[in-house]
Parts: sequence; C-alpha cells; structure tokens
Amino acid sequence: MTKTSDIINNNTVLVACHGNEQTREKTLDNLDELDFLSKTAGLITVRVFIQKLDRPIGATYVGKGKLEEIAEFIKNNSINFAVFDDELSPTQLRNIEQVLEVRILDRTHLILDIFAMRAKTSYAKTQVELAQYQYLLPRLTRMWTHLERQRGGIGLRGPGETEIETDRRVIRDKISQLKDQLIEIDKQMLIQRKNRNKVIRVALVGYTNAGKSTIMNLISKSDLLAENRLFATLDTTTRKVVINNMPFLLSDTVGFIRKLPHQLIESFKSTLDEIRESDLLIHVVDISHKNYTEQIETVKRTLNELKLQDKSVLLVFNKIDRLSDENALVELQKSWIAGENTPCLFVSAKEGLNIDQFKETLFQIIGKLHFERYPYNSI
Repeated sequence: MTKTSDIINNNTVLVACHGNEQTREKTLDNLDELDFLSKTAGLITVRVFIQKLDRPIGATYVGKGKLEEIAEFIKNNSINFAVFDDELSPTQLRNIEQVLEVRILDRTHLILDIFAMRAKTSYAKTQVELAQYQYLLPRLTRMWTHLERQRGGIGLRGPGETEIETDRRVIRDKISQLKDQLIEIDKQMLIQRKNRNKVIRVALVGYTNAGKSTIMNLISKSDLLAENRLFATLDTTTRKVVINNMPFLLSDTVGFIRKLPHQLIESFKSTLDEIRESDLLIHVVDISHKNYTEQIETVKRTLNELKLQDKSVLLVFNKIDRLSDENALVELQKSWIAGENTPCLFVSAKEGLNIDQFKETLFQIIGKLHFERYPYNSI
C-alpha cells in the first residue's frame, strides 16, 4: 500500500453525506475527526464537501452534481487526494476515481495507512499488513501494478490470465502466508499469557488519544510513547505494577475509534485477547473532548461486539486540567457518579491530579478481585 506521506503534494478534500438520522452538526464533528486522521496521515485539508442524502448513493456515494462540483474544485486547486468519511465499496471507489482522477481514500483506508505508519514491531507490522491486503483484495483497479514482481513473474501467469487476476492470486497467497505467521505468533503469546497465573490482570481501554499511555506511564513507572496523536500505541505493552503490596499486571492496548475497520479487529485478535482475558478494564475517557459521551458509547459498542460487556469496568475521566470551568467539573462528577452503576473517577494523568485516589480505588477493586479468584492465595 502506498503511504499518503510518500506523495509530495498532500492537499486533500474531505467528503461526507448526512441524512435524517444524523444532523449536520454531528456530520461536522465526524469531519473534524476525519481531518485529525488526515493530518495524522500527513494530508492537508483544503476544503470540506457535505451533501444531505437519506443514504449514500450506491454507485458514487454522493450525487452526480456534487461529484462534478468536487471534480471542478480539485482541477482548479492542485488537489491530489479526496478522503471520504465512510468505507467505499469497490464500485463506488472505481466510479469516483474515474470522475475525480485523483487518489481516493475512504475512512478505512486512511486508518489502515495510519496503522502502517505506527507499526514498529514485526508483530504489529504483520497484523497491519494482513488488514491492508484484506481491504485491498476486492478493490484492485487499473492503478494496481505488477504485484507478481514480488515473487518473480515466470510461471505465475496462467493461459489467458489477466494482470488483475494474477494480482488477486498473489494477494490471496500473501494473506494466507500472513495468517499462518499470526497463528504461530498467537500460539507463543497464548503461552505467555498462561504463564501469568495467579496475578490479576488489568487492561487500559478507551477511545484513541484519551491518555491511556500517560496513565500507564504514571502508575507503572514506564516510559511508553504518549503523544497527542491518534493511535500512538499499537502493540500491547504489559507491566507488573504494585500498589500497597498488591501486585497486578497492567496492559496498555490499541485505542478504539468510530467505524474501526473490521479488518483491523480481525488481524489484531491477539491484542484484543489481552483485553478479553483481563479481570478488570480501565476505560479511560478524554473528558475535555466535546463528544466524549459519544466516544464512551463507541468504546462500549466495540466491547459489546467483542462480547466483553460483562467485564468489570472502572471508568476514569482523564484530562480534567483542560476544563476551564470548575463548576462544570463538579456538575459532571455529580451526574456521572449518581447516574452510572460503573465506578468512576476524575483525574489528570498529565498534571497528577487525583492520582492517589485513583491508585487507592484500583487497590480496593483489585484486592476484591484477587480474593474472589484466589481465596487461598493471600497477598
């Protein structure tokens, strides 16, 4: 997959449509996130196009007139990319590309591109590469060129076989190979997890850029990458933590996002297994984000899809230092503490606010879990 950062002129337009089920304000919020994704991938947003439709048009996503308007703007403003806020079907991708004549990216492709940029370890790179090939297989177009060169061309092309058919066969072989690699790695990781007997396991989960890695660094005295950017963490990192003589294992996991590509959920199975096998989930929320409640719901939906809705959860509202109105924080605390069955705390990992309370609460919850699970193994 060619990375967006490999092209010199990264000017782009963003395209979205909204219907009766979604207000224009909500669409603009989604486009703000798409713009953040685009910037993370190295793109520069020049203009945003929105069309009101009951549902995206099957052939071209937006209407013919809107597509022609976008094409005219692209032609007159040195634009090399068009990014769409939904996943495009192969038919939509092909038809839009023919009209706009620039590189077309949908939300899924963009997220995959960012994951490819972030992947550092061989395991993460293998997971992302598998997700990329699974996404690309049904979307091979005339722009795809000479994949067979990766394996050598002699003897690969059957009688009358087209280049696209050859490319599809090469990709299927590559997908099979990557899946075999991940199966072997998964076996090794399963053995590692089984060796962590009689220790409570805790996983940090949450929307991307909520501050999970900052919290991980703070209470585990680690030095993980913690930046104000999307998907800073791809590989699960596990550290042993001791609070008041109570040991437990704490894992930092990949962040969730709206419309997380199903290809990534599948290829990051072992990363998500770390969440699945945890005794407690710490759901970290960026309370300073204007759509933090929707981000909470996105994480909950993703956990439900993974059949993890019955896990014990500690809800931690992070970044309270960014709230300018102290009265607003008090009201938020009252509403969430009174209205949620889930235990919740309000902290600032960056400024160290309420961290002692956070550690004490964690100690109490983990102590109870430990006693319930290992009643004859006192600490």
